[in-house]
Amino acid sequence: MIVEVRWLGRGGQGVVTASRLLGEAALLDGRYVQAFPEFGPERTGAPVLGFTRISDEPIDIHSQVYAPDAVVVIDPGLAKSPDAAKGLKKGGKLILNLTEDPAKVKGEMGLKGVRFYALDARRLSMDLIGRPIYNTTMLGALLKVTDWVSIESAKKVVRERFPGEMGEKNVELMMRAMEEVREY
Repeated sequence: MIVEVRWLGRGGQGVVTASRLLGEAALLDGRYVQAFPEFGPERTGAPVLGFTRISDEPIDIHSQVYAPDAVVVIDPGLAKSPDAAKGLKKGGKLILNLTEDPAKVKGEMGLKGVRFYALDARRLSMDLIGRPIYNTTMLGALLKVTDWVSIESAKKVVRERFPGEMGEKNVELMMRAMEEVREY
C-alpha cells in the first residue's frame, strides 16, 4: 500500500511542517515515508505545496505527487483554487480549511467522485491559541478521515516538534479538529 498526500497553503502557514509531522508519525508506526515541499524563491504568503508519501514498502518514486489520495488545503483563501483538487484520485479526500459554508463551496467547485471534508481551522486556532495555526489543525482533520497513521504517533511527533505548553496546545488543536471536521 502507498498513499500520497498533497498539502496546499501559503508560505509561513506550516505546509512543510504538516507534511513532515505526518511523515514522522508514519515512521513511528514503522512505515516508509517521503515528505518534501515544492516552492521557489517566493516569500511569506506565496502559495506552497507539500507532499507526503506513506508506504508499507520502500518508495521508489522520486517526484512530486501528481495523483494524490488526499489533498489538504490549509489556507482558506486557496480552498476554491482550480489547483485544489487537481489530480485527486476518484474517491480521494479533499480536506479544506473553510470560513464559509462548506456545502455552498462544494457546489461551486462542482466536484464529482471526491469525498469532500471541511472545518474552520481559523476559528478553532483562534479559540485555543489566539492566532491562526493551521498546520496541526488540518493534520488532525486528515487523521480523522484516514487510518494512515496512528493518533498516538501523531501526538508524539507534535509534542516533540513543539515542546512544552505550545506542544500541548497543538495536540489539543489536532484533537478538536478531529471532532469538528465534517464530510459534505
